[in-house]
Amino acid sequence: MADRGKHQTGFGFETRAIHAGARPEPVTGARNTPIYQTTSYVFEDVEHAADLFNLSRFGFLYSRITNPTVSVLEERVASLENGRAAVAAASGHAAQFLTFFTLLEAGDEFVASRNLYGGSMTQFGLSFKKLGWNCHFVDATDPENFRRAITPNTKALFLEVLANPGGLVIDLQAVVEIGRDAGIPVIVDNTMASPYLHQPLDWGADIAIHSTTKYLSGHGTSMGGVVVESGKFDWTKGGKFPSMTEPEPAYHGLTFHETFGDFGFTTKARAVALRDFGPALSPMNAFLTITGIETLHLRMERHVANAQTVAEFLESHKNVAWVSYAGLKSSPYRELAQKYLPKGPGAVFTFGVKGGTRGGTRGGYEAGVKLVETVELFSHLANVGDTRSLIIHPASTTHRQLNEEQQIGAGAGPDVIRLSVGLESVDDLIRDLDQALGQVKS
Repeated sequence: MADRGKHQTGFGFETRAIHAGARPEPVTGARNTPIYQTTSYVFEDVEHAADLFNLSRFGFLYSRITNPTVSVLEERVASLENGRAAVAAASGHAAQFLTFFTLLEAGDEFVASRNLYGGSMTQFGLSFKKLGWNCHFVDATDPENFRRAITPNTKALFLEVLANPGGLVIDLQAVVEIGRDAGIPVIVDNTMASPYLHQPLDWGADIAIHSTTKYLSGHGTSMGGVVVESGKFDWTKGGKFPSMTEPEPAYHGLTFHETFGDFGFTTKARAVALRDFGPALSPMNAFLTITGIETLHLRMERHVANAQTVAEFLESHKNVAWVSYAGLKSSPYRELAQKYLPKGPGAVFTFGVKGGTRGGTRGGYEAGVKLVETVELFSHLANVGDTRSLIIHPASTTHRQLNEEQQIGAGAGPDVIRLSVGLESVDDLIRDLDQALGQVKS
């Protein structure tokens, strides 16, 4: 729960990845966090029940809202992100929904980078419109585009510092300054980097979001999402956020910012959005993600090392037209990566096979399709962050709902191939790509 607060922040990252939020189970002494597979909890008495429902006491009342296994995950991710509090959800998309429902009213706007996961672009650009929330997409490689897109109705800026799928690195510090000038929060989807490689709240971002399905879980076994707030944004300034500053009728006029202070946002997201829309994370998926996080630091080191080697191999391959990976000396994002991602620029990047032009031709599309159908060790599927190496052709899958212009703008043009480099022997990965590239060009 949010009121436990300190998150064991005095310890190193590796220690917190294993211990934060967890305590031996008091009845049996079990050291691993149990899977509390229950829907509800016995109240001590009527007063205790009333206090829980009124939010005047913290505790567990119904697993759609709170669950002991899920709470450990929330505390752990909050700790790793150096945040104040967190609320978990059933998926990354659910986490984004909880965030924007808590922030926005009908008619409000937000500005988002166009260099995003394709599913986020669809959610923001199409589905959110039905709720009266309007998103303006901008080219985030020039942070000033955020400033130019801000209107009086703009309530947030949204970006991925390490962008999916293009391997771009965005200047977060510059975007944060723009958000501060406008008096609106900066939200960062930190899925691609994980908190081991990048901690956006340390750079002034106000909210970090994860699809825990990816690197935090790490094994392709469990869906989930999480929202982490910094606890530092002033929700009262400018009168822009009535959801946080005006009385909440469902809780007898309680005001979330006034009542809960620096964890008011996550409390509102939990007590209203999660309560009313119900995208709760299952205890089993929380347990699997907690277990995955214990090895996050070790996995990310290997992910990055393998990705660097594979990217260098591809850049030198005669059948490869281009490679976009911020770890390469040739990358225009190398300097930003060294600033924001000093432990490495992740393990997801894109490249194109010769025969297509970067930005896309039909020939490039066909080359990309043939390559993903020719690899043997890489798995062709729509995920990242697995121990296994993954490959996908975004234009025919994750970004196919976009037109070609939008695909190119998102770094997912017709010729683009995306790799999520796993933990296998890197020589085996290189051999597989080499044989596949040979067949594509034969």
